[in-house]
Amino acid sequence: MFPAQLEDYVAEDNPVRVIDFFVDRLDLRGLGFSAVDPKETGRPAYHPAVMLKIYVYGYINRVQSSRRLERECQRNVEAMWLTGCLAPDFKTIADFRKDNGTAIRKVCREFIVVCGRAGVLTATAVAIDGSKFKAVNSRDRNFTEAKVAKRLEQIEASIERYLSQLEIAGR
Repeated sequence: MFPAQLEDYVAEDNPVRVIDFFVDRLDLRGLGFSAVDPKETGRPAYHPAVMLKIYVYGYINRVQSSRRLERECQRNVEAMWLTGCLAPDFKTIADFRKDNGTAIRKVCREFIVVCGRAGVLTATAVAIDGSKFKAVNSRDRNFTEAKVAKRLEQIEASIERYLSQLEIAGR
């Protein structure tokens, strides 16, 4: 009655596949993530790539609480596929954010840029070459360097708001 594999529940064009591909290609050590290499003794921690996938998934789906991210990992098929059915508890998720906040900001910023270039997050195309056309030069489609810089600041503020809301919700 149901598919035998979790893979069958996640369509080929599902955005979680983009998250998975994106995070798997990152140099986590170079970005400054801790615990990339497990210690020789004790139980190994969750790999930073798995934890980062949870945070990027939460950022895209506006899930801000570490407790809600924990629930998503336990019940949401997309999140289960993304993490390989791992379900870290809320404290582990919150500690990862606390220990790797700067690196998470860098990744979220880059993810937005990559998705924008790939057209994953929006259906509109943007070209910046200095040309202006009266027929299609509406305020929403006219981009200057100042407007692009302002939009990048808005993205930075959005990432900062998301991480601060995570910190507040994680207490």
